[in-house]
Amino acid sequence: MRVIISGASGLIGRALVTRLETDGHDVVRLVRRDARGPNEIEWDPATGMIDVAGLQAADTVFHLAGAGIGDHRWTESYKQEILDSRVLGTGLLASTLATLHRKPSVLVSASAIGWYGDRGDEILDETAAQGSGFLSDVTAAWEAAAEPATDAGIRVVHPRTGIVLAKDGGALRRLLLPFKLGAGGRTGPGSQWWSWITLDDEVRALTHLAFSSSLAGPVNLTAPNPVTNQEFVGTLGSVLRRPAVLPTPSLALKAMLGSELADALLFQSQRVVPARLIEDGFTFDSPALAGAMRSVLD
Repeated sequence: MRVIISGASGLIGRALVTRLETDGHDVVRLVRRDARGPNEIEWDPATGMIDVAGLQAADTVFHLAGAGIGDHRWTESYKQEILDSRVLGTGLLASTLATLHRKPSVLVSASAIGWYGDRGDEILDETAAQGSGFLSDVTAAWEAAAEPATDAGIRVVHPRTGIVLAKDGGALRRLLLPFKLGAGGRTGPGSQWWSWITLDDEVRALTHLAFSSSLAGPVNLTAPNPVTNQEFVGTLGSVLRRPAVLPTPSLALKAMLGSELADALLFQSQRVVPARLIEDGFTFDSPALAGAMRSVLD
């Protein structure tokens, strides 16, 4: 099967490419530089340039590209970059795929649980309404940008991904150092819900979305057992055999990350469940946090 993927150099993209190639698929990467071989297609969402011929004969497209949410402080210019990198890229890819004579059967276009906003203890499945805030607005525009593909008859799936647990990237890597130094602890009140998924289950779920013809629209990609921040850090401390007693000062985190980014990444509460994924028969290798932590950190 010929599979095209954007964001192939990111944490999830790298793992997905490895899985797809191991399974024997022909993987072609969308790159924002000169293509260096037949397994690369050049594109530039900022200018609207894309190699249309390279998209021909694609069976499946994974669109994962987007500026990192937590890579920089949220200045107004970087917030615009977060939005543009998602909306312009998705719009260009979706509208181009819609024009192809032989269209792919599915576009798996990334999204995030930021859609739900800060919702306290509310249990959130895919029927939950949109929340409020910057990330919720970004996610809504991101998903809407794929509509040209849907209108052209392509099955479009929006995986709303939570906190991805991986040893070599993402949020967990940032938490490891203070915990190893014995300085780890809850952030904020500790009662806020964190919805997580291991990188391995994330990749397995993405491939499930691509090859399960019954799924379209938003699908939550989180483990079935979200936990509070207090439970998350307590479990991490237990697995690392390090104390997780002292809370991390909120003011210090806000000073380091900026108030808006710290609130969005650390203090918001999102109790998300993967209802549609489970209904479609997907089973998690790591459904509970303790086992997931040990699997990731072993």
